[in-house]
Amino acid sequence: MPASVKPLAILVGVDFSSANFDNTLEELGLLAQTAGMQPVEKVTCKRRAPDAALFIGSGKADEIKRLAQQVGATEILFDQALSPSQQRNLERHLELPVNDRTLLILEIFGQRARSHEGKLQVELARLQYSSTRLIRRWSHLERQTGGAGVRGGPGEKQIELDKRMIGEAIKRCKERLVKVKKQRQTQRRQRDRQNSFSISLVGYTNAGKSTLFNALVKAKTYVADQLFATLDTTTRQLFLGDTRQMVSLSDTVGFIRDLPHGLVNAFAATLQEAADADLLLHVVDASSPEYLDQIEQVQRVLQEIGAAEVPQILVFNKLDALEKSRWPLHLSDMFEVNHAFTQGVSRVERIFVSAQTGEQVPELRRLLARHATTLSSGHILDTHEDVVQKTV
Repeated sequence: MPASVKPLAILVGVDFSSANFDNTLEELGLLAQTAGMQPVEKVTCKRRAPDAALFIGSGKADEIKRLAQQVGATEILFDQALSPSQQRNLERHLELPVNDRTLLILEIFGQRARSHEGKLQVELARLQYSSTRLIRRWSHLERQTGGAGVRGGPGEKQIELDKRMIGEAIKRCKERLVKVKKQRQTQRRQRDRQNSFSISLVGYTNAGKSTLFNALVKAKTYVADQLFATLDTTTRQLFLGDTRQMVSLSDTVGFIRDLPHGLVNAFAATLQEAADADLLLHVVDASSPEYLDQIEQVQRVLQEIGAAEVPQILVFNKLDALEKSRWPLHLSDMFEVNHAFTQGVSRVERIFVSAQTGEQVPELRRLLARHATTLSSGHILDTHEDVVQKTV
């Protein structure tokens, strides 16, 4: 296949009566396109539970096989995570490469990582994912019976060798990331000593965080209308004229529904910027019909990384993508955020902006200045109390 020809993929989604089921498979299609594939067909079905062997059952698998032959598909992509045995069985049944949402995200991260830290994080996540699928790679080396009922053979030895090699590589990656985390903690302590106020941009992928980041600090961070355009954390100084104060502003990796836990763990050092921030700018795509679910997904990840208690401002971006008739009556108000993990509700300040056109960006700056002044006072007081306690 020529390098210029994109692999043709069939997208498959299974509804297990989940509230988050994407019946249009729109996000999976965007992920596939971002990874360099061309979706050609979509297949959805309902099941009470996954089929142990083929995830979708033999009947639906036969249907997908016939469809793949008709449209010339070269790969099958599942919206849900597959077990190693399900993935192996599906490939044998369909006679095509089969991959899931997790591997797709890993592929994109691998393509986009630029910094040494980002590459280390992707490598660790890839190794952890691959370690559970070694049997799939070496299925051509079947374990054979070798005399007097003793089972063995080259396949078993090769699998054990690969397990050991991957285990050692995982250990090395973790050790390197520990050093990176220590460096970040040192930088954080330096900012604390300087009483530097830190703000982190968080939000669902493709909500416009990097565009807003550029609008606020006049930077030239890479921006694209695609998922995971930014992987590596970028930090710049932001001058808030109303308070004559310099604060640090960080643009972090975007979140996504069902973000693989391996990636959450692997990117802990990067996401620590959000957990250590004094204020979070939670950027939301105001034009997305799924914005409520996206807010909930981001809140879940913030909980996982220990950032759920950090003060937030909801920034509803892409105001320019809304028709004037859909604009809210008030461009700044209070918004109730549902916390599924605590069954609680909190009221968070919200502002509508367009990072693309600059609409409401000056108002956002003033809002940031007000919060920085209020929270910095509390931060300085806490620091003073710590010093007093240590002295006593």
